[in-house]
Amino acid sequence: MRTHFCGLIDEALIGQTVTLCGWADVARDLGGLCFIDLRDHEGIVQVVAEPEPGVEGNAEVIAAAARVGYEDCLRVTGEVRRRESPNAKIPTGQVEVVARRIEVLNKAEPLPFHAHENPGEDIRLQYRYLDLRTPEMQRRMRTRTKLVQALRRWLDARGFQDIETPILTKATPEGARDFLVPARMHPGEFYALPQSPQLFKQILMVAGFDRYYQIARCFRDEALRADRQLEFTQLDMEFAWVSERDVQDATEAMIREVFKEVIDVDLGDFPRMTYAEAMRRYGSDKPDLRIALELVDVDAQVKDSEFKVFTDWAGVDGGRVCALRIPGGATLSRKQIDEYAAHAAKYGARGLAYIKLSESGEVSSPIAKFFSEEQFAALVAHVGAGNGDIVFFGAGAYATVSDFMGALRLKAGRDFGLVEAGWKPLWVTDFPMFEWDAEEGRYVALHHPFTAPAVDSIDDLRANAKTAVSRGYDMVLNGNEIGGGSIRIHRTAMQSAVFELLGIGAEEAQAKFGFLLDALKYGAPPHGGIAFGVDRIAALMAGTESIRDVIAFPKTTTAQCPMTGAPSPIADAQLAEVHVAVRPKS
Repeated sequence: MRTHFCGLIDEALIGQTVTLCGWADVARDLGGLCFIDLRDHEGIVQVVAEPEPGVEGNAEVIAAAARVGYEDCLRVTGEVRRRESPNAKIPTGQVEVVARRIEVLNKAEPLPFHAHENPGEDIRLQYRYLDLRTPEMQRRMRTRTKLVQALRRWLDARGFQDIETPILTKATPEGARDFLVPARMHPGEFYALPQSPQLFKQILMVAGFDRYYQIARCFRDEALRADRQLEFTQLDMEFAWVSERDVQDATEAMIREVFKEVIDVDLGDFPRMTYAEAMRRYGSDKPDLRIALELVDVDAQVKDSEFKVFTDWAGVDGGRVCALRIPGGATLSRKQIDEYAAHAAKYGARGLAYIKLSESGEVSSPIAKFFSEEQFAALVAHVGAGNGDIVFFGAGAYATVSDFMGALRLKAGRDFGLVEAGWKPLWVTDFPMFEWDAEEGRYVALHHPFTAPAVDSIDDLRANAKTAVSRGYDMVLNGNEIGGGSIRIHRTAMQSAVFELLGIGAEEAQAKFGFLLDALKYGAPPHGGIAFGVDRIAALMAGTESIRDVIAFPKTTTAQCPMTGAPSPIADAQLAEVHVAVRPKS
């Protein structure tokens, strides 16, 4: 139907006849002279219908152009010529197409929104086919395509095997909730959609495939936000006979090359930082290094004060008192300080103490009265505060304080324009093996139950479970975890010991993970791997904060699809076929 794409018409085609297909992005009738901006997935070119004496059918062409409406689906045949008034804003701006024939292939009804508008997300997702048609969404989705192509090229060139793993698998609920699928041929039994190919890729290492990858669809029934979806895509990789550094060096090289190829960005060096250091300095295990602000521990400076909120936690095992200095923050009003306190409260803060130093050196602080002059001066000096600054303080349980002070750091960085331009990658390593779940009264795995501990001795692991360090690692970019992995447990005895520490007894472990425990008995090699969030990486490359902008048909934050109406009720007859009964809503 066409000879060329709209966005690829250039000066080399001047004088040639072309046939184009696309949508009318703009149509202007100037009274016998008509202009149409014709758009396809490659871009826009200007089409002109003008009086041409002696040219057969010219009047019909002008009449057809005058009838063209917004987003009409067209086919245009015409001659390429140089524009008298070039448009430097578009790649085709040096040329235009003089129409000899205009066909309306499908007339568009009035649209619910204009392609150049910014309607609410619900409307965009309800009419996703129109939203995806916009140039910006076309650009974002093409960026995603280029990313996946680049990843495959890199992996294929290095001997990785692309192996598909099952979508219908066994329910092994650890972490997020599984999506369950009733098994029609096995009444009362269910498959689960995979949260990741984790166990299968480990078994592939036992099977001797050495280097595996898969662009895998994964499913987790969890609350949604800007960087989470019920169904998502990850690049899953696994290596046999490797240490942590082997995996990190290989995948760092891959990500660096892919960013250069897809968006021409040099990521530079990837520094390494332990989990403990990241939490201490930034209050996050995925710190955004573009923000130079850091947390400063002040336990020693406040332990002898009369401020009970500080003294109750200073120097206490599992406690923390720390400060965040914001240069120029003395401009904050009391109302704005209250807004910062409210923001911290979302992350667990019960209050937010502060010291504000005006440009003239005047002190405004609700806690200054609890310090002697010497103590107060030492505290201000320790955090490096000067005239014009504000210092926020957090006190409480270490993890809670780190969370809300880390959140304040990010907010302050954005509010005060302290986010550097560019890209800041890093590796975060040496994660805790476990964290204590007070509600369930047991340890839970910080990464997942198959991550190897840093110690080889089961006795050492049992004796020091609270402080045990894993062989896990995350790749972080601009405050986003884009990849996470670990060296895996490759011995049955160690895997059973970890299950035991997680409160999974021998019988339960055999029922849920028996196939893995059996596989590890038969000469399983040391192995490790990593999974990268394709959606997150694509969003970063495309310059958008939400992964929904790089997924063709995402769900809303309420886990619905406005376009199709999913999820929806199922007829009783269909439920009966799969032996399922639905309880009434309580």
